[in-house]
Amino acid sequence: MVRGFSPAAAAAVFRRQNFLIRCLGGYRKEKNYSNNFHHHCVIRMHSAMSGGLSLEADAVSILRSITPTLDPTRHKGQAGKVAVVGGCREYTGAPYFSAISALKLGADVSHVFCTKDAATVIKSYSPELIVHPILEESYSIRNEEKGSILAKVIEEVDKWMERFDCLVIGPGLGRDPFLLDCVSNIMKHARESNVPMVIDGDGLFLVANSPDLVRGYPLAVLTPNVNEYKRLVQKILNCEVNDEEGSKQLLALAKGIGGVTILRKGKSDFITDGEKVSAVSIYGSPRRCGGQGDILSGSVAVFLSWARQSANRGELGTNPTILGCIAASAILRKAASLAFDQKKRSTLTSDIIECLGRSLEEICPVIS
Repeated sequence: MVRGFSPAAAAAVFRRQNFLIRCLGGYRKEKNYSNNFHHHCVIRMHSAMSGGLSLEADAVSILRSITPTLDPTRHKGQAGKVAVVGGCREYTGAPYFSAISALKLGADVSHVFCTKDAATVIKSYSPELIVHPILEESYSIRNEEKGSILAKVIEEVDKWMERFDCLVIGPGLGRDPFLLDCVSNIMKHARESNVPMVIDGDGLFLVANSPDLVRGYPLAVLTPNVNEYKRLVQKILNCEVNDEEGSKQLLALAKGIGGVTILRKGKSDFITDGEKVSAVSIYGSPRRCGGQGDILSGSVAVFLSWARQSANRGELGTNPTILGCIAASAILRKAASLAFDQKKRSTLTSDIIECLGRSLEEICPVIS
């Protein structure tokens, strides 16, 4: 019997778990890994943080409640307009992964604002993306030019800002000081325009050092991995990560920053807006190829946009930012599982991206 539950209640909990796992692709009897991983997930759900069972979100219901229908009356842009701010000389894959993932899940338009050196490369990956080569790094400009160039960057981004449903800040951004200064100003203008922001990668490095960029902004989502979370805890809470009090510390971090939503990535994903913690533990893959966090950032942007649309219609009673994070986490885990079933050790981020559409279709089929 599950501790704290009567036998009848425990049975109901396990029936609900099994339903969720079937919907997200579990119980693949022909795949030994799938069965073993399902068993591991159930155990992990019992023990994840404190009170894991009570934290687990009903991801399938959330996905179905916020994913919009497709019908001929809709026009371009209504299913989401996303922009990724990132991409420099060294890193061109991350912004592409984030932006193309948004499109693969159903966003109508996806932009990338990057440095001039990165733009041609990112354009060559896909003609589907709208690429803006407007950002600059310190090496390419003189000190006396910085003020005028910064003003031009902000002017160009502001032309587009009101059109976007969400920004993704950080994939492939790098840590060049002038580039970070440009992005800091873009984030300030996004706040002024009330545009949601998903902050990942080096965007989190920027926030850890300048938390006022998002402090008190409820439309900001932080998506830290293990190391990024550690840095945030050290900077904001002035202590080390304590997984024995994981839920409490996550709540304290969100409250310490002030009103933001945090999606802490890991074996289980934990999500909070400072009020309560939700978990997504269902399914996934043991393959940890780089780039999966970029898929997640683009996915959060899409589902957050859809959840806000549902909330504006009065269809939701829960923070849409939380719901968007839960939906994105679950769909990435399902796509990673499908890709791993096919490719095993050779699974790459591009393989997972190709499984995003199928993963969503199996849960939210298009009705013709």
